[in-house]
Amino acid sequence: MSQRYKVFYMIHAPAVFPLIQSQCPEEFDLLFWETGKEDEMWEKLRQSDFVISSHIGEEHLKAAPRLRLIQHPGVGYDGVDMAAAARAGIPVALTPEGTIVGVAEHTILLILSLYKKLLIADRATRRGEWVSSTLRTECYFLQGKALGIIGLGRIGQEVAKRASCFGVKMAYYDVMRPKPEVEAQLKVVYLPLDDLLRISDIVTLHTPLTSQTHHLIDDKRLSLMKPSAILINTSRGRVVDEMSLIRALREGRIAGAGLDVFDPEPPKPDNPLFGMENVVLTPHMATGTVDAMTEKARAAFANMQRVLRGEEPLHLVKV
Repeated sequence: MSQRYKVFYMIHAPAVFPLIQSQCPEEFDLLFWETGKEDEMWEKLRQSDFVISSHIGEEHLKAAPRLRLIQHPGVGYDGVDMAAAARAGIPVALTPEGTIVGVAEHTILLILSLYKKLLIADRATRRGEWVSSTLRTECYFLQGKALGIIGLGRIGQEVAKRASCFGVKMAYYDVMRPKPEVEAQLKVVYLPLDDLLRISDIVTLHTPLTSQTHHLIDDKRLSLMKPSAILINTSRGRVVDEMSLIRALREGRIAGAGLDVFDPEPPKPDNPLFGMENVVLTPHMATGTVDAMTEKARAAFANMQRVLRGEEPLHLVKV
């Protein structure tokens, strides 16, 4: 009988368990965090050869002596203690498969929802109010607008590809510029961050959360944006100073925001954003699709199989 390996899906999300199980290769026994209770988590960590999770600390690593790989189910690894993983000699790998397309599509969704006043129109129509004439003075084309992309990595580039179909003018800012041929192919121009904020009709964030990007968008930088501009955040909540954003929205210093991420998550029930009509809010679900979950699961298990063959996993985090 061939050896079997235990994989702990260390995310309490019962709704997705059947989908993840459907992609599991025969050599793995898949353990789910069924109750969400800590006692269960610690017990299953002790048994695990592999773990799928976006939040791993040193205490988790000490509890998992058999662990061979931390497989992150996305790309933002700010919840993983990379120093502790390095000390323990446990590699950490990401799963851009599924994540990239999901976030890029969701970004376009949020932009169009704001520009077409989708939620306002939907609620009014359900109330029996025919607001088509009123909204004609508040809705906009995406075509011809200046789109500023902060972070031109894998997701930022996919956003640029999709946005180009709408006839936008695109600029970007990134501390690591891609090759000139990539800029030319995507039809994007580089601008310093403050300049990008001044000229953009839409600013969309696709940067990881680091000490350098924490509150990258604060009161000062929001003040650089046009009063007609909108801000989209599908990266991490703490990239934006949320209270500064709330003040800017209240005071009309920017026109709107589309947010898939918050600080903290989930937001507190009294969060002022909930009462604002110039925002569109989603619950960190940009990659929450059947397609994305299927692709991620396949990629995660394939990485574990690489480790068992003595190969380096794909998308290894190297810091």
